[in-house]
Amino acid sequence: MPEPADINAGHVTTSIDQGIGTIEFFHPKGNSLPGAILAQLADSVRSFGTDPNVKAIILRSGGSGPFCGGASFAELQAVRDKVMGKKFFSGFANLIIAMKDAPKFIICRVHGKAVGGGVGVTAASDYALATNSAAVKLSELTVGIGPFVVGPVIEKKIGTGAFAAMSVDAEWRDAEWARQHGLYAATYATMDALDAAVGQIATKLASCNPEAMALLKRVFWEGTNDWRALLAARAEMSGTLVLSEFTKRAIGLSAGR
Repeated sequence: MPEPADINAGHVTTSIDQGIGTIEFFHPKGNSLPGAILAQLADSVRSFGTDPNVKAIILRSGGSGPFCGGASFAELQAVRDKVMGKKFFSGFANLIIAMKDAPKFIICRVHGKAVGGGVGVTAASDYALATNSAAVKLSELTVGIGPFVVGPVIEKKIGTGAFAAMSVDAEWRDAEWARQHGLYAATYATMDALDAAVGQIATKLASCNPEAMALLKRVFWEGTNDWRALLAARAEMSGTLVLSEFTKRAIGLSAGR
């Protein structure tokens, strides 16, 4: 079976300027995340994590539309067995692990809406700033899966009650809700204001003691040493569910909208 063309679309770019490492991803389908982009993002985070020239990391997406549309529906539709399913969802697990293990603060620039895995990527950052239009939603249940892989990091960030509510009703929550629940540190009226704030905090962090930041980040992520095994098990759960007739039908309907 040939792969849908948009699985291989998109890109990840990196740059370093004055101690700030910037990672940007883009995909023409609403900045969705196929496996190739997930792998490149994880590799880029790991690379910056060990690069002595990088003191702080900015994670952002391209364009002016959504920040991240979550999992690639085209790739989900291409899953043919449990091995393929687990491999795809392990891409999210690997990125989350890379982000939490990087000994440098990751600042997430959220310029637009975030869905599913995009919420997970935001939660896995150490400090997220967003525009007022950056609403969030966990849509996994509506397509027959569930936010299993991204669940632990979202729950850690916003708490069990808020995570459960997002998972159950799968409704949009505005940026102010996300700020009040700790997903965003602050929100801004315009993209220019967002960029100024992101630049300011990144510049400030680039001048801080790297050893202190690495130790503080370790404190932030206490209690997550078992996440590699936990997220692998969650990826297997999602990889199995994606094969069900219910899920295949629901993903097909969503992809066609």
